[in-house]
Amino acid sequence: MQLHDIDSANNLVELFLSCADKKGDAPFLGRKLGDEWVTQSWHEVADQVCLLAENLRRLGLEAGDRVALVSENRPEWCIADLAIMAAGCITVPTYITNTERDHVHILDNSGARAIIVSSEKLLKPLHAAIQATGMAEHVIGIEDLRRFQSGTFDYHGWGAMLEGDAGTARAAVDARMAGIGRDETACIIYTSGTGGAPRGVMQHHGAILCNVAGAADILIEDFGIKDERFLSFLPLSHAYEHTGGQFLPISVGAEIYYSQGLEKLASNIEEVRPTIMVVVPRLFEVLRTRIMKQVEKQGRFANYLMDRALTISEKGFGGKKRKRDLPMNFLLERTLRPKIRKRFGGRIKAMVSGGAPLNPDVGTFFEAMGLTMLQGYGQTEAGPVISCNRPKTGLKMDTVGPPMRGVEIKIAEDGEILCRGELVMRGYWRNRAETERTIQDGWLHTGDIGHLDEAGRIVITDRKKDMIVNDKGDNVAPQKIEGMLTLQPEIAQAMVAGDKRPYIVGLIVPDAEWALEWARANDEKFDLKALQDLPAFKSSIRAAIDRVNKDLSVVEKVRQFAFADEAFAIENEEMTPSMKIRRHVIRGRYQDRIDGLYKG
Repeated sequence: MQLHDIDSANNLVELFLSCADKKGDAPFLGRKLGDEWVTQSWHEVADQVCLLAENLRRLGLEAGDRVALVSENRPEWCIADLAIMAAGCITVPTYITNTERDHVHILDNSGARAIIVSSEKLLKPLHAAIQATGMAEHVIGIEDLRRFQSGTFDYHGWGAMLEGDAGTARAAVDARMAGIGRDETACIIYTSGTGGAPRGVMQHHGAILCNVAGAADILIEDFGIKDERFLSFLPLSHAYEHTGGQFLPISVGAEIYYSQGLEKLASNIEEVRPTIMVVVPRLFEVLRTRIMKQVEKQGRFANYLMDRALTISEKGFGGKKRKRDLPMNFLLERTLRPKIRKRFGGRIKAMVSGGAPLNPDVGTFFEAMGLTMLQGYGQTEAGPVISCNRPKTGLKMDTVGPPMRGVEIKIAEDGEILCRGELVMRGYWRNRAETERTIQDGWLHTGDIGHLDEAGRIVITDRKKDMIVNDKGDNVAPQKIEGMLTLQPEIAQAMVAGDKRPYIVGLIVPDAEWALEWARANDEKFDLKALQDLPAFKSSIRAAIDRVNKDLSVVEKVRQFAFADEAFAIENEEMTPSMKIRRHVIRGRYQDRIDGLYKG
């Protein structure tokens, strides 16, 4: 596929079917079954997409109906997503880590008429949410599901939903797709809002196509396209993987192999031998640590080579390689670097980091090891990729690269990064007020502060919004968690943290009245500071946090906590006159204490 094919496509299904017609029996989707990697061809997947689409229509689903998709990464995820769109419906991807409460909000807000779910394990919290909301007339199980008693919805097996004549189904899909344009909504991806309730981002076909064209432009111009293979690891319910790990490979006729999870990722990489990997910074940090430890064990010469590689990379950071370093680079290319590349399958053209900020030291390390690292930037509301570093314009790890093809950027007077183009969402589903606040005069207000450097690359300097983005790229709304914590009688105030970190931690101010009662009940003198040193007192606060954790998703749970020295107040500048906590002030005061919660 060429860029003009992406530019001329009216919708994502049309793009996929066009590519499938050209690729035919070539392998497309791969998974590991037992000890073997098994693939399905483009032709086979296209047939299944069309058959599933027509059977969704036979259930009574109509144009614009929402269909929730709850599954781990697997070939059926891609097939279901495309089929939902091919039926003229709208996909609502949902995280497999969602709690019953999360599902209730998404089902109720989206009004989903059907749900495609992969397993009985994932159905359990969904089932309760369906009962609570009365939503979803149909549940389609990819695997066999135990039949819960229910009079509100019908079950359908995956096999039955793929029955029919493929040729007839394809003709019906082609006719339907001829009437669906780039402006129509393809999916609603829920992302946490500052108020706590996830907001449904309406991504239209054109937004994803624009993103895909921009990313394909980088692959074609900077690397060349030939026999590309992607390893899908990040959750497909995340906009980053949905666009970059699914529709980008589709657009360039690449193969997609599905990882078996973090535990087997290293072996999957060596077996699959991908050419492109779309990953979050946390994984790069883990891999960097492993590589450094392995090299350290190999003796003085290996360590010398690694040190020299890092020195050369740091000195040549963002610029051309120096002539004086050519002999050492020659040696590194024949000793250390081939061994590192082999760990990544030996065919990697580029590893793309996104979803969260990348530490420049990590990017420099992989560049030193002979692996091309591209850092991108964006958000779900922008398809989601806004910019990306690329070799053609010069890699600079302390930037997130120039705007992608079709993207216009300007910096507001207060330094906020504004974005405009076809990639910008049409709005939040059923949330006009938030839509009007976020998109003004066609410009998406990203909530990030930054500037453009001399080469037109975006440099992000601060985060205007309070959203926590953990080291895996998951968005976590702190206000939601803090609000739930302060509803507990034991807790008066709370601030949670976890930006670029592996989990959420909390800074807690105990409720003074509750603490007084606790002291009396436990025959202790009432001294709030002294009480905080008592294990039994800490256990009581821990119990309150654990109660809250039961209603939070995995990425939201508060894993560790510490006590603040005093209450957050206007007087100590830790609260505003409108009684909102001043995060940067509190972080500045307690940063060492917060950092200590990640040690040990």
